[in-house]
Amino acid sequence: MLTEKKPRIGLLGIIYGPYEPIFPGVTRRQEEYAAELMQDLSDVAEVIFPGAAKGKDDIERIVRKFNYDGLDGILIVLLTYSQGSYLIHALLQNRLPLMMACVQPEQTVREDWVELDFTMNQGIHGSQDNANTIKRMGISCEFIAEDRKSERFKKRVQNWAKAAQTAAYLKKMKVALMGRLPGMGDIVTDDGTFQRIIGPEVIHESAGNIYKNLESLTKEEVYIQVQKERKMFQIDPKLSEESHLYAASMYLAIKKLLEEKGYGAYTAHFDIFQEDGRFKQVPLLAASNLMADGYGYAAEGDTMTAALVAATYILTGNTNFSEMYAMDFTKDAILMSHSGEGNWKTARTDKKIMLIDRVMGEGGLENPPTPVFAPVPGPASVLSLISVGDNFKIVAARGEIIDKADLKHAEVPYMFFKPISGVSSCVEAWLRNGGSHHEVVNLGDYTERWKVLCSILGIEYVEV
Repeated sequence: MLTEKKPRIGLLGIIYGPYEPIFPGVTRRQEEYAAELMQDLSDVAEVIFPGAAKGKDDIERIVRKFNYDGLDGILIVLLTYSQGSYLIHALLQNRLPLMMACVQPEQTVREDWVELDFTMNQGIHGSQDNANTIKRMGISCEFIAEDRKSERFKKRVQNWAKAAQTAAYLKKMKVALMGRLPGMGDIVTDDGTFQRIIGPEVIHESAGNIYKNLESLTKEEVYIQVQKERKMFQIDPKLSEESHLYAASMYLAIKKLLEEKGYGAYTAHFDIFQEDGRFKQVPLLAASNLMADGYGYAAEGDTMTAALVAATYILTGNTNFSEMYAMDFTKDAILMSHSGEGNWKTARTDKKIMLIDRVMGEGGLENPPTPVFAPVPGPASVLSLISVGDNFKIVAARGEIIDKADLKHAEVPYMFFKPISGVSSCVEAWLRNGGSHHEVVNLGDYTERWKVLCSILGIEYVEV
């Protein structure tokens, strides 16, 4: 199970070394200011500050250490003026995402400032020199200029830090691929290019390993899981105990595979379970439980969306897999659903999540127990990651999940998404930009984080 952790960010605080003899104690005072920055940001990131970098050698040493320690990103702050050229060799060796924050100790220019005050608050001067160097090197970097005491400053650093953390996670991620629906074109990409640009390694996995884990489970393990689910869900009277036990077994078997081999996401095509000949059900409950655990998932062999689902969990703390089904012009909304998978942790709390005995034509196996719910209404985004040759982009639509959860015969998780741009404009632009038919649903408005993540990855972000 994935747990939410704060991003680990290195603070590169740069100071002009020759100022110390002119203004004795200026280094200590500016390091105290940097320590205040660390404290101000402590609830959004774990900030590591090794002391002020007083010249080229210090900058290179500190940047090397941040990379060696595997931090998520580097926040550059000019504690005073410092020459931009001192960054060049350090950044040539750097692999971490960068943000430069133009901030200063005091937020108001007081009438009684003396020369030392001017010196300590002239970070904008050094920021301009260093930013120019970064741009001329062609290096990606986020730039902000803010009142360091404002919530806006903290929020912008948090958005960047979470994006940097997500990019780092993608570079370490492994995605298990178990079969792919033949002929489905919008989910296909070159695995090597996907790993080079986005990060995840795709590994072709055998359904036999799921079966092996299935056989190794004890009755007690499975029974405990079923009891948990009976407390969480409202159980369909038609759902037999035998069917529920088997669905819980599939969840535990797949989870064990993901844990043992270090997978952050998986995708499985329904037909492999029928074709194998040893399975009784398609694992819909397993997919739903694993998304609730924080794993990425997508159907039909879609490794890109599976990775994006996992990345969304790191980036924003919530994630879901779905697809656009039908346009509702009366509600100016899009009905979204899939074959029965959904992260039930996003469900609204005023209605009990149903676990039903589902009649399912796909897969050709026994009825798979399926959770039925609608997500919490409110702001949301729908996103897809697509590949066009060697180019990747995220297509996104902002809007809201409307308060509509009364479909009488729904046997799958579903929602009505109302895009800000309107149904017709949204769907047309989605098609025009090649958005895929598998999507991530992200509750809340995290647009800025998505934009920063795309910038870090070097891919396009398109809002429709």
